[in-house]
Amino acid sequence: MKKQQSGFTMIELIMVIVILGILAAFALPKFADFGNDARKAALNGAFGAVKSASSIAHAAYLVKAEDDTDATAGTGGSYVTLEGERIDLVNGYPTAAGILKAAQITHGTDGATGDFVVAAVSSPLTIAAKNPKKAGECQISYTESTTANKAPEITIIDTGC
Repeated sequence: MKKQQSGFTMIELIMVIVILGILAAFALPKFADFGNDARKAALNGAFGAVKSASSIAHAAYLVKAEDDTDATAGTGGSYVTLEGERIDLVNGYPTAAGILKAAQITHGTDGATGDFVVAAVSSPLTIAAKNPKKAGECQISYTESTTANKAPEITIIDTGC
């Protein structure tokens, strides 16, 4: 008695695998936009760095006020030194240029240099991600302190990364 075997041939199995591979190669980029996640993560990291640097610079300002006998009562001067860098202050918090140094954010004006795009170093300072999906919707805004010992306004918009 002959036994009859049934199943797929090796050629048929290889063709199915090739077709699935081709479909996956075209479908994966449509479903997974890793650039969006990367820009959003980089922006959130920079946001945390800006907030932390602002607080650390203010703390150094307050310590300097306590230790500096030449300073006016209640003030720590117009700058602090963090990791060998002079950080200029206004009302006890970093200036727009100072926060970039304090947070160690590398930037350029054209997007070709640095990790972020900064159009102008003035208040309010805008730190934008490179190549966002929507301009103006993937950025950090830093507005310098306007009153003594009042924290600067730091906001993030990450909806259009």
